[in-house]
Amino acid sequence: MPVYQAVVLAIVQALTEFLPISSQAHLWFIPWVFGWKDPGLTFDVALHAGTLVAVLIYFFRDWVQIIAHGFGINAGRDEELRKNQGLLWLLAIATIPAAVAGILFEKQADTVWRTPYLIGAMLIVIGALMWMAERRAKENGGKKSIDSVGWADGLWIGFSQALALIPGTSRSGITITTGLFRGLNRETAARFSFLLSTPVIAGAVLKKLWDVHKEGGFPHDMRVPFAVGTAVSGVAGALVIAVFLRYLRRNSLMPFVYYRIVFGIIVIALAAFFRVGAE
Repeated sequence: MPVYQAVVLAIVQALTEFLPISSQAHLWFIPWVFGWKDPGLTFDVALHAGTLVAVLIYFFRDWVQIIAHGFGINAGRDEELRKNQGLLWLLAIATIPAAVAGILFEKQADTVWRTPYLIGAMLIVIGALMWMAERRAKENGGKKSIDSVGWADGLWIGFSQALALIPGTSRSGITITTGLFRGLNRETAARFSFLLSTPVIAGAVLKKLWDVHKEGGFPHDMRVPFAVGTAVSGVAGALVIAVFLRYLRRNSLMPFVYYRIVFGIIVIALAAFFRVGAE
């Protein structure tokens, strides 16, 4: 795999994993447009590892405080987190639905579900739900901050995260949308979404590393692309998180709604008129 392809795909991963526009859809689309070969399982591990690095870089202090509070230790300076000292256990329970869905349906998600028609449909459907959530947030005024996130909120968002296994859904897209329906403000919905994704991404990395090990380990010619993909997606991802959270403080999700719907139509059109596959 050429290094320049690793860089491009790592940047795509960084942008589309954290923005609510579906990384799976874009990581299928970009190689098809340029006629690149499937980078394979090894590089998939690199992109997931980079995503994990990104959330750990950006939310390191948050996680230290959340874990400390979970065990009754007073640490950290974030006042909102200080007021929600059970957040660690809420995140742990809310992670279970996605973990179970991954165990049960990972094979289908990587094969029979990975079709352009389903990807395009989910881009559009979740875009429509995001529009409804945004409209509701404007009418009712999403006001909940992280200190007000309760068990019902966490469980609803946790169950919605399980749907991200369906290609084209977007983990951040569906969980932020659910957060808005639950009355969270935009920035809190995104922050909780990224915190909730951390254990799921970590589990996915470990699972894929085990799969690579079973297949004979890392191919020699993939070591440089692996390192580049992990580093670029990690650093770029942390920057995307910072910019996106700042954007949400004053702006709506409507540009991402429009983007999802247009992109979904393009994907379906390609499938219908050019018989594009998603293998």
